[in-house]
Amino acid sequence: MTLTLHGAPYSTCTRLVALICKEKQIPFNIHAVDLAKGEHKAPGFVAVQPFGQIPYIDDDGFVLYESRAIARYLIRKYPNQGTPGLIPTDPKEEALFEQAASIEAFNFNPFAAGIAYEKVFKLRRGLQTNEQVLEERLTMLKAKLDAYEVILGKQKYLAGNNVTLADLSHLPYGTLLSNAGYSKFIAVYPRVMVMEFNLSRWWNDLTNRPAWKEVQNLK
Repeated sequence: MTLTLHGAPYSTCTRLVALICKEKQIPFNIHAVDLAKGEHKAPGFVAVQPFGQIPYIDDDGFVLYESRAIARYLIRKYPNQGTPGLIPTDPKEEALFEQAASIEAFNFNPFAAGIAYEKVFKLRRGLQTNEQVLEERLTMLKAKLDAYEVILGKQKYLAGNNVTLADLSHLPYGTLLSNAGYSKFIAVYPRVMVMEFNLSRWWNDLTNRPAWKEVQNLK
């Protein structure tokens, strides 16, 4: 049976799973969950995903939630198709991948998600951005990305010279922020993301991957 991805095509976590499906050439269907209607909090949904969050997958009866766990599962289930090496198997290369995955999880995602909350999600809900909090998070993210510039000056990707899940995991939030379209935000954040040479080269490489372009067109 074809894998079913329960989520919202525009959500960052759903997009990560869809991206891995595209990279690994895994056929899948999206079962759209309407967050505005609260479908993710409905009893039937919570019975499967007790936190009431998206996404989760149903892989021929095997149900799994948490986008990072899903991505790892799919990469390991299909090692010989699609993009190779997204999770390396050599012990040293795997250790470097885990290091890079931790960098994304603790030095990028919390700050990017915080900026997105202030400048994207709040506005969608009719709430006002806390400019002080936004500036603090931008400053913290800039400091983190200065370290990225150093790492990427020594190698093509975060874990070495081959793309891994750690790199791809930056795409949903990074693209959301880069495309936010707000004047003050756009004046600050693109400098954070692309003015450093190595960051620019890395980011352009990731955003131009055919799989990511396909994911952005999902409806």
